[in-house]
Amino acid sequence: MSMDMTTDLSAVGDTGLLDTLQHEVALFARRAEQTRLGGVGQVRNSMDRAAYLLLNRLDKEGPMGVKALAASMGIDSSTVTRQVAPLVDTGLVKRTSHPEDGRAVVLQLSPRGQARLEEVRSSRRQLMAELTHDWAPEEREAFCALLTRFNSALSSRMSIQDRVDS
Repeated sequence: MSMDMTTDLSAVGDTGLLDTLQHEVALFARRAEQTRLGGVGQVRNSMDRAAYLLLNRLDKEGPMGVKALAASMGIDSSTVTRQVAPLVDTGLVKRTSHPEDGRAVVLQLSPRGQARLEEVRSSRRQLMAELTHDWAPEEREAFCALLTRFNSALSSRMSIQDRVDS
C-alpha cells in the first residue's frame, strides 16, 4: 500500500498504536545513540556509526569510488569524502587507482580494516545475543524482518522527500 504525505491516519490504524510506535522508535533512536549499540567488552563503542556503515558497505559490495559508495548508502559524496578521510588516515581503508581508469580513485577495505570490522561485528553480535537471549529464534527473525522493512520504508521516504525538495 502506497501512502503520500497527506494520508489520513484513520486509514492506517489506531492512532493510539501509532502514538506508541512513534514513541518506541524515538526511545530506540535515543538509546541506540547513547550506547551506539557498540557491542560488549573492550570493543564497546570503539567505532562510530558512520565508520561502521562505510566499512560494512565496502566489505559487502567490494571496492568502489566515492560516488558509487555515496549512492549505495543514500548520502552525499561530500559526506562520504569527509567520513572516509579518517578511515584512510588510520589505515582501515585504502585509496587505489581504478583498474580501468587510472585517474579515478577507488576505496577499498584494507586487511587492517577487515580485521577491525570483524572485531566490531563480533562484539555487536554478542550484544545482540545478550539483548535477545530470551527470545525464540522466530521472534529474532520476525524482529529482524520487521526492522529491515521499517528501515526500507524510511529509506524510500527519504528518497522521495529528497526528490520533492530538489
